[in-house]
Amino acid sequence: MKIQRRNKAHPEFSLAAMTDVILLMLIFFMITSSAANQSAIDVSLPKTASVENNISNPMTVSVKSDGSYYVDDKPVKKELVEQTIINDLQNKSSQSFTIRADENTMHKDVVFLMEIAEKHKLSIAIATVKE
Repeated sequence: MKIQRRNKAHPEFSLAAMTDVILLMLIFFMITSSAANQSAIDVSLPKTASVENNISNPMTVSVKSDGSYYVDDKPVKKELVEQTIINDLQNKSSQSFTIRADENTMHKDVVFLMEIAEKHKLSIAIATVKE
C-alpha cells in the first residue's frame, strides 16, 4: 500500500524581512559614523572658501582662544602636549593629527603644534569650516 503525503511543504525565502534589517543597520551606521568624529571641545573654527575632502585622523588637538590645549578632548598642559601626542601616536598606523584651533587663537599656539609635527615628522591637518 502506497502512502502519499497530502501536504507538501513549499519552502519560500522572503527577502522583505532581511531588507528591512539591512536598511535599519545602514541608517544606524550612517548616523553613528557621522557623529563619531565630532569633537566635544567648543571652538569656533576659521572659515575658508575652499573645501577639501575630510581626511580621517584618529587624533585631534584642540586649542581654545585662551591658549588651553586638548588632546582628543582631554585637557593637557602645554608642557605635556608633545609627550602626549607622541605617546598616543606611537602604536597607530596613521602618524598624523588634526589641529582644531579657535579662530581667535594666538598664532604662536598653532605654530607650537606645527613645530611638534615637524620635529617628529608627523603629518598634520588644520580643521576649518566652509563659509
